[in-house]
Amino acid sequence: MPRAPALSPSWDRLFEAAVGQDGQFTTKQAADAGYYPQLLLKYLKNGRITRVRRGVYRIVHFPAGEHEDLATLWLWSEKKGVFSHETALMLHDLSDALPRKVHLTLPASWAKRRLRVPKGVLVHHDDVLRNELVDVGAVPVTNVRRTLIDCAGAHVSPEILEVAIKQAQARGLINKPDVKAIRARGSAA
Repeated sequence: MPRAPALSPSWDRLFEAAVGQDGQFTTKQAADAGYYPQLLLKYLKNGRITRVRRGVYRIVHFPAGEHEDLATLWLWSEKKGVFSHETALMLHDLSDALPRKVHLTLPASWAKRRLRVPKGVLVHHDDVLRNELVDVGAVPVTNVRRTLIDCAGAHVSPEILEVAIKQAQARGLINKPDVKAIRARGSAA
């Protein structure tokens, strides 16, 4: 059976993949742009790219993104993860929450997978609906309502949760029925 012709490398295709990911790309995205492992190695050696973690690279001269570390974790999750809980509170600038770990929600179907979770990451398994997502910079994050419901269910400090609810209400991000649902989740969990 004849082999498909090799895709010729295109820096433009690789750059295009990296633009929405804070200058980062995966090995698969590189292959889709025609960059086979040996060529990636050459670019690593000559300093055009750098390895961020296994299977994730960064274009060296790309401007640093505000949440570059989160983009790396999102790519690690095969772009299926959603930043949630206290990490989402921080990204939405609600309360003064400074989580010690990055909260990442992966699809419920991933619960049985054996993953080597990166250090400093707390994984949750649940299905996040499309209408519960927003993009903050280059990464997907649970929307404010879902974030507060998740935090209530996870028993985040009541003081932090109340400040976040008040700030979200003051900014018009949630309404009274949302507050009722958040508080109900906190008392049910």
